Amino acid sequence: MSLKLNLNTADEVLIEKALSGNKKALELLIKKHQDWIYNVAVSFIGDSSEAADLTQEVLIKVITKLAAFKQKSSFKTWMYRIIKNHFLNMKRGKHELDPLTFDQFGQGLDQLPDESLSNYSFEVEEKMLVQEAKISCMKGMLLCLDREQRLIYIIGELFEFPDTMGSEVMEISRQNFRVKLHRAKKQLYNFMDHKCGLINTANPCRCHRKTAGFIKMGYVDPVGLNFQKDVIGRVSEMVDKKIETYSNEVLSDYQKIYQEHPFLKSPDKLASIKKLLSTKSIKETFNL
Repeated sequence: MSLKLNLNTADEVLIEKALSGNKKALELLIKKHQDWIYNVAVSFIGDSSEAADLTQEVLIKVITKLAAFKQKSSFKTWMYRIIKNHFLNMKRGKHELDPLTFDQFGQGLDQLPDESLSNYSFEVEEKMLVQEAKISCMKGMLLCLDREQRLIYIIGELFEFPDTMGSEVMEISRQNFRVKLHRAKKQLYNFMDHKCGLINTANPCRCHRKTAGFIKMGYVDPVGLNFQKDVIGRVSEMVDKKIETYSNEVLSDYQKIYQEHPFLKSPDKLASIKKLLSTKSIKETFNL
């Protein structure tokens, strides 16, 4: 009796079946991991459209390199190492062409006038626009970290990879991973603690006062709502709880509000992958 393949089938089984020519196994492997890649990309680049392109590029690399996976580490670790190499070396996206420091980002917020949304008419209800502005602003803060710091923050703090796995992905020592994660968190959370009113209510900056300005500047799409479409859940609901902990650090409230960001379904427009699978045999795809 043949094994019935589904999304609960172990990665190793799907890989074995895919390499032997089973297209369904390869499609399931892609489907199983593409939402995770997409959500890392959204946080890394801060733009849903660019994140969809990045997801496609990474998945094509994963597919074409799959025969080289030797199971010396978990498939997830191996895949995230491909993500790391691709993300750290890719061309700068539109939001990275003129990267801001935290000081410059803060100055931009200060210069953005406070406005009431009641002065405008939008089809979307106000609380959704404010939520979109909040997420967009927090994604923008992440772009003030350099690429390596940003990725370490995303996998170590947002998705809570233990340092054993994080160090393998980043190809650095566990201690170095922990140090770099601590520095990224300190920079980000110190900025928020001195500028953002979400946790520290002594700060004057409020999302609802800046939303109209974000819309005018094109940072918030009042129709598309890029960060609130096709929501699967919250990041906090999707992450595996850590077996290991780094330390009982203060400022965990900031981690919580990042983990409250929506976990999004990857857009079903990975055309190049579908074309790759439909026009080539599996053997050709893997260069076997």
